[in-house]
Amino acid sequence: MSFTGNFRYAILGANGSGKSTLLQVLAGNITPTNGQITYQENGQIIEPENFFKSICLCAPYLELIEEFTLLEIIEFHFKFKKYLPNTNLELLLEEINLQKFKNRSLKTFSSGMKQRVKVILALFSDTPVLLLDEPCTNLDQAGILWYQQMMEKWTKDRLVIISSNQTQEYEFCTHQIQISDFKEA
Repeated sequence: MSFTGNFRYAILGANGSGKSTLLQVLAGNITPTNGQITYQENGQIIEPENFFKSICLCAPYLELIEEFTLLEIIEFHFKFKKYLPNTNLELLLEEINLQKFKNRSLKTFSSGMKQRVKVILALFSDTPVLLLDEPCTNLDQAGILWYQQMMEKWTKDRLVIISSNQTQEYEFCTHQIQISDFKEA
């Protein structure tokens, strides 16, 4: 996997077709049963154990620490990742539009609010690769519009890979990959 430039890929397929599994393999969370993955940036090989520094993964099955407040989860996340250049906590809170909830425990958030937190943490992380698995899960129409605006605004010059079967999550992608085209019969 080489990641330079502004490329947006959608991994498409029916439920249970392996989209999420493929994303987990790309992220290095699951070992492939066949073949291998080589990570490169600017022609330099990145060892698999160091690839986590280059990616941010957002998925509905990744849990937030619900005892944390919004501010605490943001501070915790950015102990491990850097903010994108020219961004900070104040801008993040402005973009997520949950300022009035910043001191509330995440366990009081709706599922849609939690998903917005996951998305904004990924988008504001200074990584060249964003892996998004069904990023609009639990988002209402306003949340989907917000997601689309955030993707347009914060994904320039990054490799974005989205696994989905919902058009509104990937319609801006420059490449679409049908997972069924690569499965053995």
